[in-house]
Amino acid sequence: MKHNNCYIYPKTVREMIEGKRHYEINGDEKLPSVTTILSGTQDPEKAQSLKAWRDRVGEETATRIVDEAAARGTAMHKILEKYIGEEGYLDLTQVGKNAHNMAMRIIEQGLSNVTEYYGLESTLFYPGLYAGATDMIALHKGEMAIIDFKQTNKPKKREWIDDYCLQLAAYAMAHNYVYKTNITKGVIMMCSKDNYYQEFVIAGDEFKKYKYKWLGKISKYYKQKGRENERRENKPTNT
Repeated sequence: MKHNNCYIYPKTVREMIEGKRHYEINGDEKLPSVTTILSGTQDPEKAQSLKAWRDRVGEETATRIVDEAAARGTAMHKILEKYIGEEGYLDLTQVGKNAHNMAMRIIEQGLSNVTEYYGLESTLFYPGLYAGATDMIALHKGEMAIIDFKQTNKPKKREWIDDYCLQLAAYAMAHNYVYKTNITKGVIMMCSKDNYYQEFVIAGDEFKKYKYKWLGKISKYYKQKGRENERRENKPTNT
């Protein structure tokens, strides 16, 4: 796979501000992450559904499932990154072996359609609004696209991955603004822990739908943030 370094992606530092992830861009502005905005504008029904699940399986079991999934995801991403960068890497832990099998499914069934990439684990930002790291910016079936790798405990239905699609739209919009590109395609390459591969593509009218939905999320986030700042400024003091 050819690496085309025609785009220079920024140096960034991740940091937590009031418990929320932010990116410092080129030592300058600090912007909320895409995931921070998504979690801050989450539909109440989704939050209630997650709480109901944790209550049903128990806090200890829920934490174990989440931690195991995070470890698999981290290992899978590292294997894919090393493969794309043509670097040798071997993880002989049980998690590593599982992640290797998952990564191979993505390589065989997903990355086989990628001929050239521009960035890997690259930070993208929209000045003054948000930032985030995408797994890959590449040519997918001849079209420039934002690509994210996802692991899952079990196969997903398309209606369950709205937030993933919003992330793709957010990264594409940031890339288009900063680098004057016209990316209108996002690809999610997903593999379950049982090695079942799924690929979800957003393009055309569906991409536009997620773009406008993301703009609504940004507006809601900053309105909420403005109200929070106003409450802090008007908070009575003891002086």
